[in-house]
Parts: sequence; C-alpha cells; structure tokens
Amino acid sequence: MIGEQIRAARALLGWTANDLATHSGVSYPTVQRLDATRGPVSGRFETVEAIRKTFEAHGIQFLAPGDPAAGEGVALRPGREAP
Repeated sequence: MIGEQIRAARALLGWTANDLATHSGVSYPTVQRLDATRGPVSGRFETVEAIRKTFEAHGIQFLAPGDPAAGEGVALRPGREAP
C-alpha cells in the first residue's frame, strides 16, 4: 500500500484521517503519518493490514501496481456508491 492510496481511499469514502483511525482501530497519529507518506508506507504489518481490511470492508478495492489498464490506485467496488 502506498500513501497515495490511503488518501485516495479516504477521499472516495469522504473520510477524514480521524474517521479512518476510528474505523480501523489504528491510532490517529499513526494514520496521520501513513497518510502523509509518499510511496510505500512503512510500519507494522498488522497496522497496514488493519487499514487495508477497513477500506475493503467499506467498498474500496486496491488496484495492482503495474496493471497497464489501471495502474496503482483504488476504486469503489461495483455496486458501492460514494457517500
């Protein structure tokens, strides 16, 4: 996961960094640090997975890096409407 994906996923859901912290159980300062990252995020595997799983549970799908059709990013799953 890259910082740009975190910011894009939050934007698609209309979430603040505080919303992500609340939904994921990750501390607000940690969310802020990961959110400000350019490129690959670093941190505990469990922390990054908590964020990934939270986004996926709310309709976000992560696009694979190097996919010529999409590139690296995020999208809302089909049938899921942005707020």
